[in-house]
Amino acid sequence: MSLDQASKSTAPASVKGVASAVMMPESCKRTARKGSKDSLHVTCGVKWAASILSVSALCRRLGGPPPDTNILSDTAARPTGNENHLLINAYATHPDSPLLPVSRRISDSGCNLVDARLSTVGRDVSVSMLAVGSWDAIAKLEAMLSRLEREEGYKLNWYRTGPKPLQSNLIPYIVEVVAADKPGILFQLADFFDRQGITVENLHCSRYRAMQTGAEMFTAQLTIGVPADMHIAGLRDDFLEFSDRLNLDAIMDPMKF
Repeated sequence: MSLDQASKSTAPASVKGVASAVMMPESCKRTARKGSKDSLHVTCGVKWAASILSVSALCRRLGGPPPDTNILSDTAARPTGNENHLLINAYATHPDSPLLPVSRRISDSGCNLVDARLSTVGRDVSVSMLAVGSWDAIAKLEAMLSRLEREEGYKLNWYRTGPKPLQSNLIPYIVEVVAADKPGILFQLADFFDRQGITVENLHCSRYRAMQTGAEMFTAQLTIGVPADMHIAGLRDDFLEFSDRLNLDAIMDPMKF
């Protein structure tokens, strides 16, 4: 039976029946009458898959919905191409900066920049960048970074990583500390939060000479992640007691943005 004959003799409401009668191979019909659905699937093989594609054309002609072609494959959907991450750390001596050459190569390789940090520590400038792109774009970026390090003398290191997982159970807090400089303050701060099970998400600390008196001072600003089920008042009391013991002037407030 031709498609024209089927369209004249069959209403759209019976598309599925016509499709089965017209397009199903004769060998499959016999198998369907004799065996189970599993035997039909095994016997028909590629012929039945080709028939489904022909059924789609018939359904479109008769005005009915196309059949579900997902039965042709049980393969899971492929991940998107931009799931490859590369963490890059670059260093140069001030006033040179690795910011421009590294960011240019991220752009030229076809990758995107997810996050970047720049800081001057001592006489050196350090840049940390997280790039994301397809597998071949990341591979191209790695080759470009190797050439940059070899030809222009920048100190570079990089490795493949992944995106930062969501941490919706952590509440961000800001901690600020000022004190007369003495050895071990940063270690004591890090140790206190580690014992509490609190993560340090961001940190900046420095040592300076007070302009008014010339005293050597220490200052630190930390962003911490406090577990949502932690008792905030109890944590604040413990932190103030810790600060008093070390003679630190410190505050801990929730991040408001």
